[in-house]
Amino acid sequence: MAKIIPLPPSRSSVEGGRLKQTPANQALNPVATPQTFFTEGELPETAYYADDRSMIFKGDVIGELQRLIDSGIQVDSIVTSPPYYGQRDYGEEGQMGLEAHPRQFIDGLVEVFDLCRRVLKDTGSLWVNIGDTYWSGKGAHKSGEIKQGARRFGLRPQDRPGDGLWARPKQLLLIPHRLAIALQDDGWLVRNDNVWVKPNPIPDQVRDRSSMSHEYVFHLTKNRWYYYDRHPVGRKMPSGSILPPLDTWITNTARGKSFHKATFSEDLVRTPILATTPPGGVVLDPFNGSGTTMAFARRHGFRSIGIDISEEYCDIAADRLKAIKDRDDEEA
Repeated sequence: MAKIIPLPPSRSSVEGGRLKQTPANQALNPVATPQTFFTEGELPETAYYADDRSMIFKGDVIGELQRLIDSGIQVDSIVTSPPYYGQRDYGEEGQMGLEAHPRQFIDGLVEVFDLCRRVLKDTGSLWVNIGDTYWSGKGAHKSGEIKQGARRFGLRPQDRPGDGLWARPKQLLLIPHRLAIALQDDGWLVRNDNVWVKPNPIPDQVRDRSSMSHEYVFHLTKNRWYYYDRHPVGRKMPSGSILPPLDTWITNTARGKSFHKATFSEDLVRTPILATTPPGGVVLDPFNGSGTTMAFARRHGFRSIGIDISEEYCDIAADRLKAIKDRDDEEA
């Protein structure tokens, strides 16, 4: 298991041999979440899966986030990828992403992340990976092309006629930008709009525009001062100094045997988790899916919590965590 060792403070932050109690320095030393949340009381007892470092909750994200709020637990970072608008039908009542209008989708996400803010420490970070889509207005998909068929299920919201404004044929909906601005309006501080460049995207079957090959990973915080350590993820210069990571991430989409329809890439969660979670801290993924965020966190010495509406995906995530725990126990 990789160990994350906090670096000593810089000289400028030390006064008389003691760390200056500035807001910035205080943010680098957040209060640890008590381990008892993972081993005692209602949370582990009511979780779909629980061990001493992980908890998975099955259910509607609003209700399960309220459960966390009521318990009093707080997390250090939230790393997630919500369902994309009109891209997948997971077959679950109450799922997000199939709202009649994209404005409803964004409003729903703002509500979810408002609850996330109440679970997140004041020193914490929220990372949101979100993709875009076009309004079609052409009706249900009729092509037999396999890769397109995976994304073009039945009659999607964007296949309907639309309102002539956001929802008009050939319109790029700008979902990521609208979400980021909505979250900004709701009080979040937008720190970065990191761009995920995909060398191996699913090809667009279009004639009159560029093929889409990128998504966004927004970094948001509650306050000006928050926990961030660039050293595990930064760029080492010839002089030995460490610069922050770039805001353009070139990484392939996830490949593997997971049955999840839109698996999160581990390369996408690396910088968010390592840079904004203190040693032994807690990571939350409110749209947990197959559990990539939790698996990465577990392997790197962090604790984690996941929420998902699908029993199938909760099972997949739980199996991944059990396998990691079993390996750790064998090596101990």
